[in-house]
Amino acid sequence: MASSESDPSFTPLLLTLPSLTPSLALEVLPAGLTLHRLFVQAGGKTHDILIGPEDPTGHITQKYTNTIIGRYANRLPVGSFAVGRNGIHSVVSPKSNEAPTVSLHGGAKGFDAYPWEPLPDPSTAELFTPAEIATIQTRLPTSVIFRRISEDGEEGYPGRLLVETLVGLAQPEGAPNQTAEGTKEWNLGSVLIVYRAKLLDENTVTPINLTQHWGFNLDASLQDGADTLSIKDHAISIKADHTIELNREGLSTGTLLPVAGTHHAHKEKASGRIGEKFPERGYDEFYVFSARDAPPPPSIFPASDLKPELDLVGAALAREGPASEEVVSLASAKSGLRVSFATNQPGVQFYTNNQSAPEKGARKKIHGGSGSVGDGYPLEVRLSTAAFLEFHAPLAAWIHPRARGPSGEDTLLASGEVYNNFVRLDVWYRDGA
Repeated sequence: MASSESDPSFTPLLLTLPSLTPSLALEVLPAGLTLHRLFVQAGGKTHDILIGPEDPTGHITQKYTNTIIGRYANRLPVGSFAVGRNGIHSVVSPKSNEAPTVSLHGGAKGFDAYPWEPLPDPSTAELFTPAEIATIQTRLPTSVIFRRISEDGEEGYPGRLLVETLVGLAQPEGAPNQTAEGTKEWNLGSVLIVYRAKLLDENTVTPINLTQHWGFNLDASLQDGADTLSIKDHAISIKADHTIELNREGLSTGTLLPVAGTHHAHKEKASGRIGEKFPERGYDEFYVFSARDAPPPPSIFPASDLKPELDLVGAALAREGPASEEVVSLASAKSGLRVSFATNQPGVQFYTNNQSAPEKGARKKIHGGSGSVGDGYPLEVRLSTAAFLEFHAPLAAWIHPRARGPSGEDTLLASGEVYNNFVRLDVWYRDGA
């Protein structure tokens, strides 16, 4: 078993907002670009709102817990597929790992299985502009850009791919919100993740669909019985009119299904609770966001547009404009915490951790666990220990054009283009909880 002493990639990098008692602090592991802990100070209590193992090396066995996912998130059919874009053609051959016919989260050794290099100097990044570096230094004073190169043929994906990922914390902004109940909701700060990628080979096309596989429980740190280990009492809002139909293997059929009248229509639930109409096997579905009033920044654009003055990081941090729309919200009345999300991605996978292996998992001490592998969650909550919210494009979008949704993006990146994917998480606290 690795340790932080034998493998420095498991030594957390601590990001904190500049304050004696910071409202947000984030531990990031270079191993798998993993968000190990997200501490929130609210109401006189310290919360860690991410589930996962106590020991950073626990992520080796407790896979896909708060790690990056790539080169392609979610499930793809195994086989060889011809892909083409801008007159360039390649062949992609996703490899099996979850099942003989299913490639999950990039294959047997996806992006989560590699160490990522933190750049000591953000100005050495190749895929962020000088204007963006200036924004990072002023508005994200505690941040890191990570880098890795995915080699040509890695897990069946064509082309040598440079990937740079920005992870940073932003200060609280704005006056408190007034809630419908007449209480105030305070912004505690933000987490911003920006994924950039570019093919280093000429005349190549690759599918790309990156995400953070992070799982939230806003009550677990309360340590107040089994109910606080489940997210069934959380309320969720997803601005989506459709989910993607899946076959028995979890692969996309290419058909969009209306959420109205189903357990996916969370706004129709009388109680507002995730636990109302909770499916027998939990949630593991992809929601396609509804058309937005204004299109967000594109996921793929010509590399020639990456001019020195371009600042998409600033756009991702903006409180107004096409990049600012809140598309998902997760809230708890017990803790008073809420997390909201803005992104340029066309959808989100909502997963309640129902397929996790109990013998490989652990529960953090701050969540009332021992931290030991195999000593995780009581049986009655194992289908609902977290709300994983993974922002990315629809499954196998290049294969299923009818399931792409309003964005129409096919998730194909050609030589001479840049991949740009962001998600901004805002943390809120409602007084009186």
